Formats: sequence, structure tokens, C-alpha cells
Amino acid sequence: MDAERPVLLVIEDDPGLRKQMRWSFDAYEVVLADDRDSAIAALRRVEPAVVTLDLGLPPHPDTPEEGFRLLGEILTLAPATKVIALTGQDERANAVRAIAMGAYDFFEKPFDAETLGLTISRAVRLAALEDEHRRLIETRGGESVAGLLTRDPGMTKLCRQIEKLAPTQASVALIGESGTGKELLARALHEGSARRGGRFVAINCAAIPDALLESELFGHERGAFTGAVKSTPGKVELADGGTLFLDEIGDLPMPLQAKLLRFLQERVIERIGGRTEIPVDVRVVCATHRNLRERIAEGTFREDLFYRLTEIVLTIPPLRERGGDAALLAHAFVQRFGKANGRERMVLREDALDAIAAHRWPGNVRELENAIKRAVIMAQERAITADDLGLAPAEDAPLLNLRHLRDEVERRAVLNAMARCDGNIVRASELLGVSRPTLYDLLRRFGLR
Repeated sequence: MDAERPVLLVIEDDPGLRKQMRWSFDAYEVVLADDRDSAIAALRRVEPAVVTLDLGLPPHPDTPEEGFRLLGEILTLAPATKVIALTGQDERANAVRAIAMGAYDFFEKPFDAETLGLTISRAVRLAALEDEHRRLIETRGGESVAGLLTRDPGMTKLCRQIEKLAPTQASVALIGESGTGKELLARALHEGSARRGGRFVAINCAAIPDALLESELFGHERGAFTGAVKSTPGKVELADGGTLFLDEIGDLPMPLQAKLLRFLQERVIERIGGRTEIPVDVRVVCATHRNLRERIAEGTFREDLFYRLTEIVLTIPPLRERGGDAALLAHAFVQRFGKANGRERMVLREDALDAIAAHRWPGNVRELENAIKRAVIMAQERAITADDLGLAPAEDAPLLNLRHLRDEVERRAVLNAMARCDGNIVRASELLGVSRPTLYDLLRRFGLR
């Protein structure tokens, strides 16, 4: 087999159509099968990324039952394989049944080879993405940032920075929108440090009323206020020997900012109602979605506290700026929630992936996680659609076929060159770096005069 080309298994009992498909899809390593037995043998031998399956197979080519039987076996033996069902005209009910069973897509015969080729290309890319995700899951145990899946260069660089900072005692501020994974990265700093044997204590400064926040942070002595029936240590004290994570530090009230600053300077605390200084050895990591410099200018955040907390500042990019991560995470969440809810074989349809790529995700990873969880639980079929996710269908699906992309780039280049040269073939060919006959061929191919 050619290791450089994806494998396409064509299951078709018509010899002429088999020959046509082998010729049409020469970008792939095409393997042919004409019945159920030869198809299963080929499936085990070559492990194809994509299968095209004619539902009308011998010994009963006039009915789809043999095809459905084979479809079920393929999805059992190789659940990751993308199966494109081919049906006769006016057999839409069979196509719907195939999709419900787990087929990736369907086409009616006779089909347009170019359109089918585009679907095969997208299926191959999706299979490769899912395979990469599985490999990431397998190797994730040795990573410093466990639980974080990414293919984005910016996030990868951030992970390397976390690796370098984890063994140090530097105070780190994580800046990013809500739902971008700030606590996950804070835990990675803790787990990669010498303090990993201590506690990781997190407190959300925006989620606790101001009247209770001081007690939550620094603790209180018995009788310090009504209801204080016993002495209680605060979060800072509980984190002794470990890491204290102050989430949404930008919302910390001004009076508590002064007390936190004193603790950071002296490394001692006093409980509410107490008179004894308690030494605490803790590393502080903070996070916020706010612009702290703007808060300083507004007079709502202390500048001296800002410099104490932000020895190192790491900015986390939002999900919409992390190319490909939304789809990668979506597949991971489908597997996780499918397993948790007894729906292990759930998959994302192409329209769902297009909608995920087009959505802005203002709630970032948390919003995506909630959308996938809801869809896995509520979807009627095994294949999750954009509607199941509560997303509008993408108006412009991303163009992923390399040949189509190349043609579009060439067409635009030819148009721009001809416009700049006012239609002068000689000058335009020089500008494009091609011969005049080549430019004439391009003009004819793209229907340009």
C-alpha cells in the first residue's frame, strides 16, 4: 500500500462503476470489493479511513438489506471509519436509515464524481483529525498540562511557558476570557511544582459576597461575629505548603486588596477577631477576565497589589482564535459525554462541525462543553447535527479540498494580474511567473477573457 495516500475502500458490485471510481479517485489508494465477504477481508487488511458502500449487494442486489448488514458490521469492527452510503434513486428512506445507523453521508446514483470526491476529502480529513485526537489522548498522561487538548501554536507556546514556570516560586497572573481554562492552567502550575504534595485551593473572588469573602480568605476566630461558633481557618491558611488560586482577582473589593497585599509582603495572616499572626507558606496564582490596568486607572484596583501579583503574566487566547481547537475539543467532549451517558458511538455530522467552526463561542471552552453535553443527551440519532447543538447552520462551510483551494487561489491571482496589467497577456504572464501558453490555459480553464 502507498503510505503517502489515504486508503479508500470502494464496495460496489458493478464492474464498470468500480473501474470508474478507481479512475476518478486516483488521489487515494483505492481498494475494491464487490460483496460482503471481500469487503470485510479488505476492511481488516487495509483499515481504510473512508468506505463508499453500495447498499445493493449480492446475493440480493435489488434490496438494501445486505448493504445494511454490512454497514452494521463495518461500524462494529472499525467505528472510526467514515462510511458513505450509495443508494439508488428515490431511496431516500434507505439513506436516512443509513445515517441513523452511523453512516457519515449518502449519495444517490448516478452521482457526480467531483461532488462525491469533495465529500470523501472532507471525510478523510475528519478521520485524520479524530485519529490525531485519539493519539493525543493516549500520550496525554506524559504531558505537563494534563487535560488540555490543543493544536493551536499559541496555546502550545503557552503550555511550554507553564512548564518553565511551574518549578519556580514566581507569582503568575492568568489573563483570559471566562471559560478559556484558567483554572486548568493554574492546576498545571501546581502539579508541575515542588508543591504538588500540598493542597491546591481555589476561591472565586466574584462568587462570594463581600461580607463573607474576608472570612473565606483569612478565616475567623470563635465569637468574631454572630454565628462564629468555632474557629475556622481560611483558604489562605488551608493552602499552606501548596498553591492558592485566586480566580477573578479583578473583582476583589478594595478593603480586602489592602489585606491581601500585606499578606503577600509579610507572608503572615490574622484571622478575623484574632490577634495572633499565623505564618503561611503558599504560592499565589491569580486569574481574571478583566483588564487590570484599566481597573487601576478607574481607581478600583491597587497598583501596588497589581505588581505583587503579576510577576509573570500569561494571556490565554479565546477559543475563536485557536484554529482547529473547537473541532478537536468537540470530538473529545462527544467521546467523554457519550461514555458517561451510555451513548459511546455518537459522532458529529459535517453540518455540526461547520457550525462549530463558524460560531464565535463567547463562553469559550465552557460554552462548547455544555453544548456538546446537551446534544449527546438530547440528540435523537447517533449523528449530532447543528440543530442538536443549538447552532445555526454555517452560511459558508470551510473549503477543505486542496484542489479546489488551489484553483480558487490561481483564479484570483490571474484576475488580479490581468487587472493590474490592463489585459496585457505578456505583462501579466511575467507578473505571474508563467509562460504565455500557460496563462492562456488558465484563462480558458477559469472561463476568463
